[in-house]
Amino acid sequence: MKKMNMIVVFDKDKKHTLMCKRTKEPYMGMYNLVGGKIEKENDGLNEAYRELFEETNIKKEDIELVHFMNFTYVTWGKELEVYYGVLNKDVTLIEEMNELVWVPVSDDFFDMNKYAGEGNIGHIIKEIQVEMKKSDKK
Repeated sequence: MKKMNMIVVFDKDKKHTLMCKRTKEPYMGMYNLVGGKIEKENDGLNEAYRELFEETNIKKEDIELVHFMNFTYVTWGKELEVYYGVLNKDVTLIEEMNELVWVPVSDDFFDMNKYAGEGNIGHIIKEIQVEMKKSDKK
C-alpha cells in the first residue's frame, strides 16, 4: 500500500492554517494541505516532519506534530496519514514547489472550487478544531 501524509499547520494564534497552491494535477490551481509520500516504512511522524521541512522550511523545533487520523483508500491502494500542529513561534516560510498561503480558519474549507480533496480538507480541519477545543479545556 502506498502511504502519504498531510500536515495541518496552524499559526501560533490558531487563526490561520497553511495551504499550498497546487501547480500540477490533480487539483492544479487549488489549495491543498502540505504533505507528500512516506518514504520510510513505519516512520510516519519523522516522515511528516521531513516533508514539512522540505515543503515549508518549518523545523521540528518550530512545531509539535500530532498523528490525528488515517484515511485508507482500499481500491486505490493508498493510505493517508494526517498530522497537525500549532507553531510555537513565527517562522520564515520557504516554498519548495507550491506557493504557500496562510488562510483564515474561518474560511469555507468545504468549497470544492477552491480546495482540493472533494471536501476532505474541510472535514479534517473541522475535526482537528473540535479536538483542539477539547484539549484547550483541559
